Order: sequence, then C-alpha cells, then structure tokens
Amino acid sequence: MSLTFDHNNPYPSRRSATYADRGMVAASQPQASQAGRDMLAQGGNAIDAAIATAAVLTVVEPSGNGIGGDAFALVWIAEGNDGHGKLHGLNASGHAPKRLTPEAVKAAGHDEMPLHGWTPVTVPGIPAAWAELSKQYGKLDFATLLAPAIRIAREGFPVSPVISQLWQRAEIEFRAKASDPAIAPWLEAFAPEGHAPRPGELHRNEAQARTLEALAESRCESFYRGELAQKIDAFSQATGGYLRADDLADYRPEWVEPISVNYRGYDVWEIPPNGQGMVALMALRMMEGFDVTVRDDPQLLHRQLEAMKLAYTDGHHHITQAEYMRTSVASLLSDEYADTRRRLIGENAIDPEPGQPQAGGTVYLATADSDGNMVSYIQSNYHGFGSGVVVPETGISLQNRGHGFSLEADHVNVLAPGKRTFHTIIPGFLTRGGTALGPFGVMGGFMQPQGHMQVVMNLVDFDLNPQAALDAPRWQWMGGRKIGIEPGYPLHVIREMAARGHQMTMAVDSTAYGRGQIILRDPRSGVYCGGTEPRTDSSIAVF
Repeated sequence: MSLTFDHNNPYPSRRSATYADRGMVAASQPQASQAGRDMLAQGGNAIDAAIATAAVLTVVEPSGNGIGGDAFALVWIAEGNDGHGKLHGLNASGHAPKRLTPEAVKAAGHDEMPLHGWTPVTVPGIPAAWAELSKQYGKLDFATLLAPAIRIAREGFPVSPVISQLWQRAEIEFRAKASDPAIAPWLEAFAPEGHAPRPGELHRNEAQARTLEALAESRCESFYRGELAQKIDAFSQATGGYLRADDLADYRPEWVEPISVNYRGYDVWEIPPNGQGMVALMALRMMEGFDVTVRDDPQLLHRQLEAMKLAYTDGHHHITQAEYMRTSVASLLSDEYADTRRRLIGENAIDPEPGQPQAGGTVYLATADSDGNMVSYIQSNYHGFGSGVVVPETGISLQNRGHGFSLEADHVNVLAPGKRTFHTIIPGFLTRGGTALGPFGVMGGFMQPQGHMQVVMNLVDFDLNPQAALDAPRWQWMGGRKIGIEPGYPLHVIREMAARGHQMTMAVDSTAYGRGQIILRDPRSGVYCGGTEPRTDSSIAVF
C-alpha cells in the first residue's frame, strides 16, 4: 500500500488527560516536546526544557515562529514541595527601529502599517529570551539546550499535517511577492524543492542549523552584537529596511511584574502591557458578576460574547507599551470599571465603544519539573511566517510585529522609534491562595485572550479536566457583531445567538480558533495533569 493519507480526520478526536509526577512538556509538535523532556532527563529543570522546546519549534513549526520573532514567559520558581513560590514575568518583545517613523512610512507611500516586507519588522526578542531565561534560572549548559534544534534542522524532519497546510498557504502568498528582494529569499529557505513541504515530506535547513550553532556558542550575543547582527544589518540596508546593527545592540529583554485578577477564588495571571493579556482579565472581571449555570446555556454564551467584545474594544483603545498608556492597568481592572462595563450587557448584541475609566498564523508551550518549577512560554512571528523577510543564508525569518502600530498621531499605539507595539502573544498562569496550579495558553493572534477566557471558565466554572478544557468547541469574536463558532455547540444555542443579533458563522477550519496547552499541578501530591491541543499536531512528553 502507498503511505499517502487524507489528513482531514472525519472523526472527533478523543484523548485522555496526561498524568506524570516527575516532569511534563506540552507543545504543538512532538519533536519539540520530546526535546524538552530530554532536557529534564539530563538533569535540567522546567526552564531548560522550555528553551530547548522553543528552539526546536523554530525549526519544525516555521509557519508560526522563527529565530526572528518575539517572546513572553511566566516562570514559576518553586519554594519547596507545597506549591508555594514566586511568579516572574519576562517581556522579550522588540521595539521599533530608530529609523522607523510615521513620517518615513508615509513617505514610502503607506497610509497604514503594511503586513509584509521590512516596514513592519521590529527588533526580534526570541534569542534574547532564551539567553536571559537560561542565565537567570537554567541549570544546563546553553549549548546543550540548542543541540536538539541544531540536529533536527541539519538532519531534517517530516513535516506534520497542520503545519504543512499553513506552510502551503504562505507559499502562495510569498511566491506572489517574490519580486521584492527582501522576500525573495523566503522561497530558497522554505520552498527549496520548488514547493512547500507536504505532510510527511522531509525538510532540512542547514542555514538555520548554522545560525543556531552561532547562537549556542555565543549565548545569542552574535544575534545582537556579533556576526549575525552584521548580516541582518547588511541585508536590511541592501533591500530598503529600517533595522540596523545599533537597534539590535541596544536591545535587552525586560523582567516585569505579572498582573492578575481573582476569578471565583482562582488567581489568573498575565503579562502586563504591552501584551493583550489584560483583555482576558477584563472579560473575566465582567463575567464574575454573572451566575454561571451550564456551559451550553444560551444566556451564558451571549454574556461571554458581549464581555469579550467590550474588553477587546477597551484593549485596542488603551493598551500599548506601559509608559505610553494614558490609562492605568489598575483602573481598567478595577471593580468600579468592571461594573460599569458589565451593565452594558443586555439581552441583545451591541456594537461596543471604548470606555473611559477614571485616570489612575504563534507557538505556545508549557513545562514542569520534579521540583515544582513551571514555565508558561509563548513565541511568535505574528502573521504566519511574519514579514516574509528572510536573511539570506541564515534561516532567520523576521516577524512583522510592527504591523500592530497605528500611524494616527493621537492614537495611544502610534508608531514611535524605540517603542513596543500592542502585542497579541500572551502566556497565562493559574494560582490559588498563593499556591501554584500551573501554566496555560492558547496561541492564535487575536484569538488568544478569547481562548484564555474560555479555557479558564472551562476549568473553573465547568470543572473540565485540562484535556477536555482544550477539546471543548470554541467561539471567536471577529469584529462588529460577527461571531465564528465551532461545530459542537447545540444548534438551538446558535439559533438563539442569531435571534439576539449576533451574526453567527459556523467554522469549517479550526486552525483559526487557537491552539493551546495546559499543565496543572496537584499541590498535595505534586502530580501533573496535562492537556494538549486537538486542533494541531500537538504532543505531551512526560518524565
């Protein structure tokens, strides 16, 4: 028989939650989660496992992330076996280059930030995130952490079905733009056989292997202040880019204090702005004021949709780099403001406007070790392969995070040199009474806070185990009154949403509904329970 399969699974996937007592790695690719598990087996901790997993993901899932992307992390450092410890936040998003100004963008003929090419490229933060995490909390030698990614890039790997699908979509887009000298190298790096790899086809990237070796040898210094930085600078200058070596040299990731709200006795943690995690927290604050019955209650779903619309409208209006915000995080998360916004939720769908409180295409992974340390980590190129810009002979694909900037002078997120834009990628973490429960996350652009809200409610309100919490069908606000919803919701619920004024669309492609991972720790036994995403090629590895 021929090993040619139809990868459209006609049946609902059912899998059990995964348990382990010494360590666990949940990621969107089996090779990546196994690499993290191998670090635990070599005596590494959850931080080492996260770095190794993340590095492999840049190789095996280039449709969602790459060496030239951004990252955020929530790191729980345990203090004993009782679940106590401290949560640390790392913001490794990049700033706009010094030469990237609204005037320069408009002079180039753009009325808004473009999606592809050099203009939306900001300073990448992923290599700095790896180095910083290893320096602060890792146990193993840094070169050991990148060794699996180097090997897989050099020897090749069979491409998984969902990633192949996303890869082929990107090829169509970038082949049409190959006349741009900044984008032309994409085809050489990611379609070397003349086409994007199909499921099961081997893909090798020797250039990326060499780059990863340079990162391993220099603890990522080469990317910011060495040979790789010079290559990025030279290609940018040669092809009309704004990014320069001095932008890279000036970059440092930032340790930040995570923010949280208490939802029905559970503390839900997110990275503070410039991340959009606050959107999920604002929506949960609104929902806490309503009684919750059963998951498929039409009234509940309507309120969820309205709360998310209101929270997102506020997020887009108020969130940017913290120093540039005109409204405080505390005021946006306050009881008073949550009450004000909750009162706007009636019986029918609304078209929300931003409130004004008183002044005052991504990859996610979760890791845990035998000592109770846990990491919630996310990295991304933003839109699929990002900007489409690939630095020749390096395998470095650059993100397009700058697409999120506004060119409107009075907008809170207006482009400015050295500024971080509103950021979609967000890791999540749960604690209760100061005790760690564990990391969770749902990748997928603007789906992310919507996924966070739904997963948290699945766990807290409906007592679903981590796997079921991810398996459950999802909805997505798509702007205005447009709502996408996955199959699995009862038809009468969908009909009632339509009767309330929501414009309901049934999803035929679940790749846009987020891809998540969850690891939760039983504080009494120390046993981990994990769930992994059925909408992609995910895997949990245990130790």
